[in-house]
Amino acid sequence: MTEETWLLLDSRGFGGIESHVAELAAGLRTAGQAPRVLLLQAHGPHPLAARLLADGVPLEVLPGGFRALHRRLRVGRPALLHTHGYKANLLGRLAARLTGTPCVASFHAGERPPGRLALYDALDRWTAGLNPAIAVSRQILARLPWGGTLIPNFIALPPETQGEPPACVAFVGRLSAEKGPDVFAALSRLAPGPRYEVFGDGPMREAMTAPGLVVHGAVPGMGQAWGGIGLLAITSRAEGLPLAALEAMAHGVPVAAFRLGGLPDLITDGRDGFLAAPADLPGLARAVQRWAGMTSGERQAMGLAARATIATRFSRDAGVSCILEVYGAAKTIRRDKAARALSAA
Repeated sequence: MTEETWLLLDSRGFGGIESHVAELAAGLRTAGQAPRVLLLQAHGPHPLAARLLADGVPLEVLPGGFRALHRRLRVGRPALLHTHGYKANLLGRLAARLTGTPCVASFHAGERPPGRLALYDALDRWTAGLNPAIAVSRQILARLPWGGTLIPNFIALPPETQGEPPACVAFVGRLSAEKGPDVFAALSRLAPGPRYEVFGDGPMREAMTAPGLVVHGAVPGMGQAWGGIGLLAITSRAEGLPLAALEAMAHGVPVAAFRLGGLPDLITDGRDGFLAAPADLPGLARAVQRWAGMTSGERQAMGLAARATIATRFSRDAGVSCILEVYGAAKTIRRDKAARALSAA
């Protein structure tokens, strides 16, 4: 029987990290591995559950806290623990070390968190050298004091669809300051003409007011929604490599974004999307207007180019293959340490 690989995170909803974990779990299963997703604690019914169930991946919710995680690792003895997010990284790193479990940590966030979270973020990065680390963008990798492996986010290609690109510009993500939903609202006023729709929820929902702006709220998945979107606008103040951008492009939806995080490595300006200088809202508005002024054929060509970018450079098979190499290195490090301990005894 194949030993399980556990993917650990602390999560209340469905966002970039959750989407990444779902893609990784499905990819690991396709590659012949036995993944299991663990949530550190319950926060109510989780939208990740249905997607994991559909992919045949077990989901387990722990009762919360370090002791519960340590006990579960000691009893379950997974082949490897892969943590995602600062809380899972910190608790998982320590629990894995105490139980002799190989451990890998992924770093997803491009923004620097405020207040007390900044301390946890710094502690997470400075202790990352205790086990192999993965960063999803060059900027995130540069913030890891002990280095790591750059593996961009990835996604499985959905079936190709044909049709008239809708005259709709969308925001997809958490409605919080770092994601810039207020910037998206301002964009809708600067570049009128297309429909503007928002998919997501968060503390800034009440501020999402602009003429004609439609706020759908949180959705369990964007799969069916992409068919009604012509352009994804990413108005973040900081970014890693957002899964929403990969998912949009995989569905043939180009992306207009600020030149942040891993987005310049993903988007070629004018070919499969648009890039503007960081915080250059007028520049982003010009990009939207340029897209809105294209013919239907030109928009379709840009959508096909976006999909081709994902197929050739950000496919799930390629990403999972790279992650499995990091897993192998982590297991080798653990075996070498165990062998040295035995010889010393």
